[in-house]
Amino acid sequence: VQLQASGGGLVQDGDSLRLSCAASGLTFSVYHMGWFRQTPGKEREFVAAISRSGGTRFYAESVKGRFTISRDNAKNTVNLQMNSLKPEDTAVYYCASRRMGWPTQRGDDYEYWGQGTQVTVSS
Repeated sequence: VQLQASGGGLVQDGDSLRLSCAASGLTFSVYHMGWFRQTPGKEREFVAAISRSGGTRFYAESVKGRFTISRDNAKNTVNLQMNSLKPEDTAVYYCASRRMGWPTQRGDDYEYWGQGTQVTVSS
């Protein structure tokens, strides 16, 4: 199983970025997907999650209204559109997959993780 996150970069306060996560080696459509982020010295933080079909999505309060998670089961990808970025959004962003139950906000519930992509927002 491989989850390959991409799309990170250096942007300015207020800019947008679109992260993508390409999955291989698993039946993508039966996995819930999540995005998490982490900065040095801090706990991993939930960002957004989406159910297998895409019918259920939820977000951390800190990103609600600015970020949108989506998925394309035909292309085995999950995306995170990030608008109105702020310096506090700076982090390494990880995608993760969860087979059982429902999508959750707990990182420990996810079985597979991507390698992360760096997002840096300058003020």
